[in-house]
Amino acid sequence: MLKLGKFICKHKKTILVIALILLMPAIIGMKTTKINYDILAYLPEEVETVQGQNILKTDFNMGSFSMIIVEKMKAKDIIKLEEKIRELDNVQKVISIADIIGTSIPIETIPDDIKEKIYKDDSTIILATFKEAISSDATMETIKNLREITDEHCKISGMSAALIDTRNLSNAEIAIYVVIAVLLCLVILQLALDSYFAPILLLLNIGIAILYNMGTNIFLGQISYITKAISAVLQLGVTMDFAIFLYHSYKEEKEKSKDNDEAMSKAIKTTMTSVVGSATTTIAGFLALCSMNLTLGRDIGIVMAKGVLFGLLCVIFILPSMLLIFDKAIEKTKHKEILPKFNKLKEFNIKHYKAIIVAFLIILPFAIYGYSNTEVYYNLDKSLPDTLPSIQANNELQEKFDIVTTELLLIDKNIPEYKINEMTKEIENIDGITTTLSYEKLLGTSTPVDILPNDIKDIFKTDKYQLILISSKYELATDELNEQIEKINEITKSYDENSILAGEGPLMNDLVEISDHDFASVNWVSIGVIFVIMFIVLKSASLPVILMLAIEFAIFINMGIPTYTKTVIPFIASIVIGTIQLGATIDYAILITTKFVEKRKNGEDKKHAMDYALGSSISSIVVSALCFFGATFGVGVYSKIEMIGTLCTLMARGAIISMITVITVLPAFLLVCDKIICKTTLGIKVKE
Repeated sequence: MLKLGKFICKHKKTILVIALILLMPAIIGMKTTKINYDILAYLPEEVETVQGQNILKTDFNMGSFSMIIVEKMKAKDIIKLEEKIRELDNVQKVISIADIIGTSIPIETIPDDIKEKIYKDDSTIILATFKEAISSDATMETIKNLREITDEHCKISGMSAALIDTRNLSNAEIAIYVVIAVLLCLVILQLALDSYFAPILLLLNIGIAILYNMGTNIFLGQISYITKAISAVLQLGVTMDFAIFLYHSYKEEKEKSKDNDEAMSKAIKTTMTSVVGSATTTIAGFLALCSMNLTLGRDIGIVMAKGVLFGLLCVIFILPSMLLIFDKAIEKTKHKEILPKFNKLKEFNIKHYKAIIVAFLIILPFAIYGYSNTEVYYNLDKSLPDTLPSIQANNELQEKFDIVTTELLLIDKNIPEYKINEMTKEIENIDGITTTLSYEKLLGTSTPVDILPNDIKDIFKTDKYQLILISSKYELATDELNEQIEKINEITKSYDENSILAGEGPLMNDLVEISDHDFASVNWVSIGVIFVIMFIVLKSASLPVILMLAIEFAIFINMGIPTYTKTVIPFIASIVIGTIQLGATIDYAILITTKFVEKRKNGEDKKHAMDYALGSSISSIVVSALCFFGATFGVGVYSKIEMIGTLCTLMARGAIISMITVITVLPAFLLVCDKIICKTTLGIKVKE
């Protein structure tokens, strides 16, 4: 390690030049990486509803669809508008009430039961189907073009419209996320370090690591907008402590070395020895997300694990070069450290460790109850502001036409007409169903079959399947809708056991089931993997249990707070926050524990060992946790996308709760369990 340090110091200028040159391909890679805004696209391919979506695309040439609400337009104007829509490349079919009745038949002649479903308050619906999938670039571009050719009398609903609004909002905010995170971290580092210039170098180093990470995402093909939004601030918060540790080590070595290069070589060796174990546990925590069936976890996990690795490499290679080259500027801008040493807190914890254990036992059941009863929502529209055009369109579709969700039933083409009519009547009798629309039902409106446009026929029938549209008044991912979907499936399977119910509602239903499974599995995987790593690093059977208990206690408190504040959080937060908090903050616990064990191995009694461990660790833990807090808190407050805001708020709060737990509860556990630790940890010999 010392040889590596000497090599880095010798070639510091070359390393910095190469690092800056590598930023060019990194930026190009970041700019060209595709961003996916559709979480439903991360459902496993083997799920029946996903297979249904594939059938819609291959057999019906319908990758997605949108309902366009038109207000105060005559039939002839609607038909003209449809012609403009058909000219768009990605549009497959366009139909409305005007296509069925033509321009000469008055609306009043339509039967009331049909008219109420598709014509209200001088408004009606145009159904447009698209060849490409919901989140494809082509469909997004189509929605953009639709908004350009329609006017204020038209509103475009559907998931694709919501996704393009999400994209626009996310792209507008993401640069501000980084600015907020950097500014808050800069303030914290100015208080924590002894130089005004050093924090700028530390942030520049992390910035380079973030750009490398984002640039190499191009090899993944695409990443989700959630990953893009949180990865930079999360990487900043999680890896900043590596940089702080190197800086502190460099300062210490300068006082006892003949020159700066020698001091940095030793600092690199010390840093490598100390942070590799921490980085490994953090990486393992993020990689545990790859065990999720919802592949969004793999997306976040790989990007963040990669980010931690780049953060470590940049701290080992690039930051030393920067600190050595700009050493004079660092020295010229020195100031007194403002952050206190926390000696009174240290003494209080050691003196009252038994009382802290009692407090832990009192709080624990409340934390577990809150954690177990936190409510989550799956309807992604709820995370978006009501001012967005797509949300306004969806709301109007609900208010005027009582349509909240639309399911697409795929059934065998050879099922007789009378059975289709029987089945649709049964479906319409289910609570919450507002309407069903099939080829047979259209014929039932006394419309001669020979005057139905081919576009309408092609939408509902192919050589293998026939399609039935089912509208519901229930919101996505609610218990009412999920129960309704279950009943629809029971009915349709009795007519055709191979029938498939596709669309947003069923996809969301599968998302709920898969997420519930992932919530349990990913937590156990992360605990298991990190436990094994700690067992190897700490060479103890008891210490991993104690450390895990402390951090899980912090997670229970963090994730249990929404229960007591009556807050409903997005489902993805309930799955990933525990793993992120565990992986990102277990380092705090490892730092105190290794220092405690080090002194116990040297024969110090437990209280003196803890005095040293806390005295030499509290400041580092506080700075690291505050950087994590600063990097995420501001984004949580600012973001208009509730999912991003909630994720960042939970991470910020989790950093502070983990910090408090590690500084108070963990030392109490180590002191109480000292005898067990000594007997189950390699190398500790207790003085009698």
